[in-house]
Amino acid sequence: MSEHSGISGSDQDAGLVLAQDEVVGLASDLIRIDSTNTGEADTVVPERAAAEYVAEKLSEVGYEVTYVEAGDQVGRANVVARLPGVDPSRGGLLVHGHLDAVPADPAEWSVHPFSGAVQDGYVWGRGAVDMKDMLAMSLAIARRFKRDGIVPPRDIVFAFVSDEEAGGFQGAQWLVEHRPELFEGCTEAISEVGGYSLTLKDGVRAYLVQTAEKGIRWLKLRVRARAGHGSMVHEDNAVTKLSEAVAKLGAHRFPLVMSESVQEFLDGVSEITGWDFPPDDVDGSVAKLGNISRIIGATLRDTANPTMLTAGYKHNVIPSVAEAAVDCRILPGREEAFDRELAELLGPDVEREWVGLPPVETKFEGRLVEQMQASLLAEDPGAKALPYMMSGGTDAKSFARLGMSCYGFAPLRLPADLDFSALFHGVDERVPVDALKFGVRVLDRFLRDS
Repeated sequence: MSEHSGISGSDQDAGLVLAQDEVVGLASDLIRIDSTNTGEADTVVPERAAAEYVAEKLSEVGYEVTYVEAGDQVGRANVVARLPGVDPSRGGLLVHGHLDAVPADPAEWSVHPFSGAVQDGYVWGRGAVDMKDMLAMSLAIARRFKRDGIVPPRDIVFAFVSDEEAGGFQGAQWLVEHRPELFEGCTEAISEVGGYSLTLKDGVRAYLVQTAEKGIRWLKLRVRARAGHGSMVHEDNAVTKLSEAVAKLGAHRFPLVMSESVQEFLDGVSEITGWDFPPDDVDGSVAKLGNISRIIGATLRDTANPTMLTAGYKHNVIPSVAEAAVDCRILPGREEAFDRELAELLGPDVEREWVGLPPVETKFEGRLVEQMQASLLAEDPGAKALPYMMSGGTDAKSFARLGMSCYGFAPLRLPADLDFSALFHGVDERVPVDALKFGVRVLDRFLRDS
């Protein structure tokens, strides 16, 4: 029980039980609210309805809520609320999550992706793990603290933001640039894609706390050449030149780089399991990790994956311009080296332009990390928290600009046989009901004592 709460143990337990009971309904409700982010202004479903739902749930228990529609698109809504702590001189903690989700085709799913169905021990639907589960857990805890008069050791800022799935330009990035006062005093932050369990040898569960993430660069390649009739001989063909460049880039393997976060993770796994990850065969040895090897393997090197090709307007016309989209993910400290390697691969005739967000990395140490470990152990004796690097990106890239140390800590105790990493943006996305309740208990303890 928090020494700051002034609430009896039995009342605290009742409040926590209520938070666990309501988290499933909150997650289901949020999934039913379509907030599909296609990345295109004419097809996106704005987050306004989801933001209004969150704002209502917070206001209902007494929060003063700031509602902000950000950027240049109508309805791209964000909700921020602050819970004052005992010691305002201490740096505040930001708990943030995004309201949007990627598209889903109902024809591919076992249940409708916007049903929020609760069945077979899971909450199903688009956003269940990315990341309306964490939104629901955060909302349940925020409501519990306010209802029960719990005052945390320091300020907690709860932020529910838009547009993360397209870079946060209408959400976190905009707020950092235009409304930084909403996060005044925050020195640390927690959010998605971390804190979930990975079952290793002898049933021991490691909980992966995200301490780093690769940089994102959405790259556009462009080749210009002479247009002409498709029946003629053309040595200067934009489509041919672009195709050759894309094939070369797609086949390229960037050098292996062992980042501090990745090395710490592998060392931790070795300590638990006795497995070796020899320097001359790291790629092969990470396969021992099972399903999570997809993520860990992607953090060993930079990647540049072609994703779209665009050229021409008629079958018998050779176009003057051909373009390709490439999704690039860059390790911390590798930006300049990546640019040099890209220039050497593509040569001077391929134009390059991009938007991007930088890599972020923080240390797996200090009071906050210790409290993560303690909170997990209290609910799962024998649990081991390990740092890891995420191959994708989150809104941490934006909030790190305000000087915050950012972690992925959305705690979930998962079944050993669940291929959790495949559920991100995948078909039949779902989160275990028991994992949501576990997450509420861990976050409750963590936020009361951090």
